[in-house]
This record gives sequence, structure tokens and C-alpha cells, in this order.
Amino acid sequence: MYRWYVINTYSGHENKVKANLEHRVLSMGQKGVIRRIVVPTEQVVETKDGQKVQTEKRVLPGYVLVNMDMTDESWSLVKNTPGVTGFVGATGKPDHRPPPLSQIEVDRLLHTATEAKARPVKVEFTVGESVKVISGPLSDFTGEIAEINPEQGRLKVLVSIFGRETPAELSFDQVKKLT
Repeated sequence: MYRWYVINTYSGHENKVKANLEHRVLSMGQKGVIRRIVVPTEQVVETKDGQKVQTEKRVLPGYVLVNMDMTDESWSLVKNTPGVTGFVGATGKPDHRPPPLSQIEVDRLLHTATEAKARPVKVEFTVGESVKVISGPLSDFTGEIAEINPEQGRLKVLVSIFGRETPAELSFDQVKKLT
């Protein structure tokens, strides 16, 4: 029966472990016992120098999900793959198999990797910071950040117009930090 298991890897080596494991499955003729190997990631929108940049971030650093039929051969194949430190949940006892993930956990982890509507935005701004408006009708004005709304990717900036501070609602990509 194919179930999902979590394997622990050296941090930063998740993709290398996935490639090593895929190679070992093919070279050892075990294609039928391991269905899928997944490094859970999510798309994150960051703002750098006034530009929105979409990057991929690992959801579980140091872990890889494997959909496999747990047999002695498949367990040994995964356990002895370079970069794998062990299965999550397995005790140190010989031949003690790890528990599989529940369907709820699998759905949560795999939907995190594909769900587009709940993408977290990394905010590089802080309240009170000085910024320069680089696009829109207030282009070339400078101001101070009063509020940050990361869900909408918007800032409230107090811009000095005719000697008075005027609040302006701007998106992250309309401003850049003053250095």
C-alpha cells in the first residue's frame, strides 16, 4: 500500500537528496515501490528595490516527502541514500518502521505547495522608514511609512506636499528605500 512518509535530510540538501533517491530507484529497479518524491515548496512574492520578485521557498527545510510502498527493500533503499539522515517518527530500534502521514497532513503539505491564493509576501519595509516614490502621480516625492499592509502589498506613506504631510496609499513596487 502506497503511503506518504517524511525523511530527514541535511538542511539545504533536499533537492540533491531527491535527485539521489530518484537515481537509486531507477538504478536498483525499484520503480514500482516509490511513486513520488516531493520537496514541499511555496511561491513567495518579495519586493526588492521596488520590484516584485517571485521566489520559491522550501516549506519544510531539511525534509522530503516520499510516497512509497513500505517494504524491507524500499525502506533500505531510502534509508541508505546519501544525504538522508532517517525517517521522521522512526525509533532507533532495528526494523522499526516509521508511521505514515495522515491524509489530512498530506493534503495540507501538498496544497501549501500549489495553493496560489495564500502566498505570503516578504516585507522589506518598516514603519517610520523613509522611502522615495518611483512611479505614479507622486513620483520623485519622498515620505515616511506610516502603515504596512503585507496581505495587499500596500503601504501608507506620509508625503510632504506644500508643507503638509499627506497620506498616500502606494503599492510595494511604487516605492524604494532611501539609503
